[in-house]
Amino acid sequence: MEKPQTYNLNVSKLQEVFPDNQWVGIGKEFCMLNVTYDEKIHALEHPCRFDGLLMLYCIRGSVRISVNLNEYDISDNHLIITTPGKILKVTDVPEQDTSNLRYLLIAMSSDFASGLRMDMKSLLNDGVALMETPVLRLEEDKIKLMSQYLSLMAEVIRMEGEYQEDALRSLVASMLCVVAGVWSERLEEVRNTTSQTTSRSRMIFDQFIKLVSEYHTKYRNVGFYADKLCLTPKYLSKLIKTASGRSAPEWIDAYVILEAKNLLKYSDITIKEIVYRLNFPNQSVFYKFFKARTGMTPSDYRSS
Repeated sequence: MEKPQTYNLNVSKLQEVFPDNQWVGIGKEFCMLNVTYDEKIHALEHPCRFDGLLMLYCIRGSVRISVNLNEYDISDNHLIITTPGKILKVTDVPEQDTSNLRYLLIAMSSDFASGLRMDMKSLLNDGVALMETPVLRLEEDKIKLMSQYLSLMAEVIRMEGEYQEDALRSLVASMLCVVAGVWSERLEEVRNTTSQTTSRSRMIFDQFIKLVSEYHTKYRNVGFYADKLCLTPKYLSKLIKTASGRSAPEWIDAYVILEAKNLLKYSDITIKEIVYRLNFPNQSVFYKFFKARTGMTPSDYRSS
């Protein structure tokens, strides 16, 4: 049976997948979807990259979500937010929850998110901590507030008027600020249990990760990323190690391995084609690279 390949997902494609009565939105920029197990959950059951900001808020039941091949259990009053380019997949819905599951999916394009009246970078894109704590559980007071925000957003979407989109952006920005306030407490906990980092090292780390996410299929040498950031390779490596506890080559290799695993598991393209896509000189080099970091050959991983 043919394996599904990773595909790109955006607001428009989500709107096409779900029936009209299951979502409300504004154009191709923003939509809110009310999802149950029987209602097209397959939209996320295969690996996909969402081109924008995606928030999943579980109201009832539980679901397991994979983000960049790391799995997280989302249950009542938990939410997860992912930034553009992450590989997403609904990996499991417990049998007892198939008739009970309900979650809200809020999807916005990168353009919509960038137009919000808030500092998205500082609030939602703290590269070190957000990757360590992508799931957040809301307490009772915040659950009530979240419900009010979601109801207001739906009402604004349904209204007509010249300033409809401005009103929606303001509500979304306000909601995300509340979420980020709760998140900041979690991030502080993470920072307190990890090595101390300077603001500069965190800033460079964020920029480095964005570059690696964009260029890892072509460039695996630290020098390339150091040049992009106008730093020496040695200094870049020091900053990345300080910020994350992992070296720059380890981060680059992790992204390459993630891409390789995804292509091996969720596509039928040949290993030769994967070698070409990941810019390895030949299959032998790729095999050695993959086995050294996973303990398995690409063929063994694909069949596992």
